[in-house]
Amino acid sequence: MTHPWQDPALPADVRAADLLARMTPRERIAQLYSVWPGSDETPGGDMAPLQHALSEDIDLAELLPDGLGQLTRPFGTAPVDPAEGAARLASLQERIRSANRFRLPALAHEECLTGFTAWRATVFPTPLAWGAAFDPALVREMASAIGASMRSVGVHQGLAPVLDVVRDPRWGRTEESIGEDPYLVATIGTAYVQGLESAGVVATLKHFAGYSASRAGRNHAPASIGPRELADVILPPFEMAVREGGARSVMAAYNDLDGLPAHAHHRLLTELLREEWQFTGTVVADYFGVSFLESTHAITDSPAGAAALALAAGVDVELPAVRCYGAGPLDEELVDRAALRVLTQKCELGLLDPDWSSPVTDTAAVDLDPPYMRALARQLAEESVTLLANGGVLPLAPGTGRIAVLGPLADDAAALLGCYTFPRHVLLDHPDVPMGVEVPTLLEALRAELPDTEFTEDPVAADVCVVAVGDRSGLFGRGTSGEGCDAADLELPDGQGEVVEKALASGTPVVLVVLSGRPYALGRWADRCAAVVQAFFAGQAGGSAVAGVLSGRVNPSGRLPVSVPRDPGGQPGTYLAPPLGRRGEASSLDPTPLFPFGHGLSYTTWDWQPPTVDDPSFPTDGVTTLRLTVRNTGERAGTEVVQLYLHDPVGKVARPVVRLIGYARVPLEAGTSAEVHFTVPADLAAYTGPDGDRIVEPGALELRLAVSGADEAVRWTVPVTLTGAERVVGPGRRMRCEVRVK
Repeated sequence: MTHPWQDPALPADVRAADLLARMTPRERIAQLYSVWPGSDETPGGDMAPLQHALSEDIDLAELLPDGLGQLTRPFGTAPVDPAEGAARLASLQERIRSANRFRLPALAHEECLTGFTAWRATVFPTPLAWGAAFDPALVREMASAIGASMRSVGVHQGLAPVLDVVRDPRWGRTEESIGEDPYLVATIGTAYVQGLESAGVVATLKHFAGYSASRAGRNHAPASIGPRELADVILPPFEMAVREGGARSVMAAYNDLDGLPAHAHHRLLTELLREEWQFTGTVVADYFGVSFLESTHAITDSPAGAAALALAAGVDVELPAVRCYGAGPLDEELVDRAALRVLTQKCELGLLDPDWSSPVTDTAAVDLDPPYMRALARQLAEESVTLLANGGVLPLAPGTGRIAVLGPLADDAAALLGCYTFPRHVLLDHPDVPMGVEVPTLLEALRAELPDTEFTEDPVAADVCVVAVGDRSGLFGRGTSGEGCDAADLELPDGQGEVVEKALASGTPVVLVVLSGRPYALGRWADRCAAVVQAFFAGQAGGSAVAGVLSGRVNPSGRLPVSVPRDPGGQPGTYLAPPLGRRGEASSLDPTPLFPFGHGLSYTTWDWQPPTVDDPSFPTDGVTTLRLTVRNTGERAGTEVVQLYLHDPVGKVARPVVRLIGYARVPLEAGTSAEVHFTVPADLAAYTGPDGDRIVEPGALELRLAVSGADEAVRWTVPVTLTGAERVVGPGRRMRCEVRVK
């Protein structure tokens, strides 16, 4: 007999409700937690905070008859051959199905921030590099490829993207973020969500919310922000990814907001996310986040108490293991609410279908690093490399005879890999296991790029000196960047400034190459260097991408997603500052960045013709279109990045002087031009007013077309006026400036 929950023709929520009604209370709770096979056996350091302290021995034989909600990281916990891993996961799923009376498999999740975090999978650039590329279409294509590779081996959910807006770059997880501007984070992050979801993999937004605004840039610290900063800076990327991206999962954050931990925040997880934004997917705990309500936030005194708080707030699934949700009696109505969401999502993924089986039929065909994915990784890496300064030494002249290459990161693949890449996330604890993918170092890539050039370590005898400095990523103090690797200041780590000084003292022109997971203060050296290049953990093709920029094979088009400070103590800060946040006579500290958000140079030249605007005066519920012609006036092809900023001269609250509301990548051959159209809705001028409502008010505005967020970078200013009545805008507001390049 076929029951309604087994009928693929019925809606997912109907099938899930029918199945839920047939389950016992224990079976319903079992859908709300996960197991993490092998987590208590990983050598070395933790892969999640307090992993070894909170992991518990699990008796699968006792657990599985009630069913299982999720499987945690079957590929990403230890190095396993992809084909072997696929076969092992399929076998484990069959064991799970055979043990429960409904023959339900578990939903398997993995990390996928820089590609599928699995051995021998393509390693893509870190999200900060996505931001530097300013290319949502390419990020969407990358995420689709990542999702397809995960789905092909039986993974259903990806724990990405990170939508935390950078507020203090000393934070170790800056490398995992897309940038310091909410519009850039929202549009790039939403593109990633769309790509992953298009492959049938559930995208998980993290970390909801306020995680990046921690005190002193410390991981797991309280977030000292007001409701206006939360509403106007932190939340918009999540809202766009839910409303436009179709994200089906959200991960609660570790931090508290004004004393209330996100995992127990009903206003955040239920009232805002579900009731206002109409989110219908699942809310999952960050790893051990439910346990932390007891152990680190101290708002309850037991695992059962933590479970009750989290479930009531709206956390549907406890990750990464069963500790709290299985600890004691829970409110049946809340359990049913969460279990229905989980079963509905499983139904959407096909896991309730009677004929479900593992997607892997030919394990010999499993390839997680195919040529087309390597090509995508290379393209994104090349688009992300940013030329910050150039006195004319770059691109390197043909026939450059001798190049000195210095710096601790010049011949180290770690300089190209973020903390959520498999080599830095897992293989640090498996030093005898090969990396699994080819990751040429910068020096190796330069030798391949310039085969007729002699390379040396002596800057005095060289024509040019390339100095590579920056970060090695890691986890919880095992690196200079990454989760739990926070910085006291923005000085180059480990005394690397001495290497730069040594090179400059030689008198040879110095090209400073920063390979890092955060911006560092470069004011001591930038004016003395012949050129400065920034690359944010650009992945397995990062060395080749940087070498291509140095040689001139690649015309750089990257733009800074975060400001680069002049002095280690002149920051932290972002360009989103009100007038009081800028340089002034009342303080001896100058927060003006050395290189501002959006900055980046090219090897060609550009001309921007005077723009036109369709309607310089339009209503507070209307739109206008801005048109600009861009011409490549140089001698080689290149890509310009046109940035549109909003300046509101007078507001009811102190607001950023400028903020990004649109951008366009404009690739052009030498001597050609294109017209860029920005369709600007009045809703983009909205902000949170004194009474907490998001408003669009009438009055004068300036639309600034610029090459960065700095005042001196403005190419054209277009005055416009909003007319009519002040409006309160809600969740249905237009969040995007549509762009066309003709």
